[in-house]
Amino acid sequence: MSKEIKRELLICPKCKNNNLVFIDNKIICACGSLFSYSASNKTDENKYYFVSYNEGNVTDFLDKIKYKFKRFSKFYNFLITLISPVYPFNLRLRRFIKKFITGEGDNSIALNIGSGNTNLGENISNIDIYKYENVDLTADLSNLPIKDESVDVIINSAVLEHVPFPEEAVLEFNRILKKDGVIYCFFPFMQGFHASPYDFSRRTIEGLKILFKDFKILELRDAQGPTSGFLWVFQEWLAILLSFGIKPLYLILHLIIMLITFPLKFLDFLLIKHPMGKNITSGFIVIARK
Repeated sequence: MSKEIKRELLICPKCKNNNLVFIDNKIICACGSLFSYSASNKTDENKYYFVSYNEGNVTDFLDKIKYKFKRFSKFYNFLITLISPVYPFNLRLRRFIKKFITGEGDNSIALNIGSGNTNLGENISNIDIYKYENVDLTADLSNLPIKDESVDVIINSAVLEHVPFPEEAVLEFNRILKKDGVIYCFFPFMQGFHASPYDFSRRTIEGLKILFKDFKILELRDAQGPTSGFLWVFQEWLAILLSFGIKPLYLILHLIIMLITFPLKFLDFLLIKHPMGKNITSGFIVIARK
């Protein structure tokens, strides 16, 4: 179970005012803006909805499949870890959580922004554009309904490529983080197009230094390795080559090729340590302090 977001942290995303009234499952701002909230079916904790996005907004075939599986978070995460073309990097995230987010009863505020249906722990609150079961607050990542300098830790993994202007989202992260607050971010580099529901950008190491220029970068490293970067592109290239322009055949072949070739990604256990692996790595991890 994730950690409930306290009402005193919330502001109106339109006027940035914290003069909010909560009544009859409605959030009413003095500026006239109207949002909603509800109590969970399983707990008495409130969930807050500042944007409304639904499955109908997803148009990519493979992403529609992923969207349906995301409802079953543990099974979805198992599938991604096992058969996706990328070497799993969750161990680094777990180390980050252990280091910067302490045990039960801690008063720090930690947000997993762009969480999907993932639940990283009872001391972390989840924010996403979709209203998944494990999401505590729905919001636009570039316009968060969170007070200035109120958050201790931000996790943002494999999300910013889906944001039209990631610079705006990083500015928002900077705004809501307290002084000395920390952020963990994964940003892809050598990955094929993957809509969720959109896909806009990739970043090199140098590009990430610019993106997080207002932070003190504590760590910037390969997250997955060169095999993952190669395999993602190779799987799709081979499906395109063998499908002769027939999209349904391409989709079937892509899934079959993925199932056959995914074990190759575990070569990155060795190659991720290669000093030149960053040239074609699948993505990078940034850990930075405000």
